[in-house]
Amino acid sequence: MTKSLRTLSLTLLITVAATFALAQTDAQKAFDAIKSMPGSWQGKTPDGRPLQVTFKVVSGGSAVMSEILGQGPEDMISMFNLDGANKLLMTHYCGAGNQPRMQASVSPDGKTITFNFVDATNLKSADDGHMYRMVLTLLDDNHHTEDWTFIDHGKEMKESFDLRRKL
Repeated sequence: MTKSLRTLSLTLLITVAATFALAQTDAQKAFDAIKSMPGSWQGKTPDGRPLQVTFKVVSGGSAVMSEILGQGPEDMISMFNLDGANKLLMTHYCGAGNQPRMQASVSPDGKTITFNFVDATNLKSADDGHMYRMVLTLLDDNHHTEDWTFIDHGKEMKESFDLRRKL
């Protein structure tokens, strides 16, 4: 092998290795998208009451806190964080007194992040009421929806929030 061919081969190998090293997983991309949401978001509950959701990047950028501020039991906090490079988790501190953990799956376009129930703390039995799923749909930089599914003794209850960034 000639010196120039060896140099070209080495250059290609380094380029490929660097590309793989810099490539983000879907979980990392989704977490970065959530990290771009700090600030206040407003909308209405399904029954027409005003609703505010705030997002804040915390803990040196390793977590994002979302706080739902309504007028009653829907005042809750959710924490988003990466577990390694391939797992995006959400822990929801629910008004029901338990803390479901959910793991994300990301749509191919990266706009829909679906969090599905993994386990929970302070859940006495699997039948007791708890958040089971949350679908976050990023419509644009100033508009997203949150679709929450609560399950209680096999019965699903859903609530959807259409939120716009408060400018």
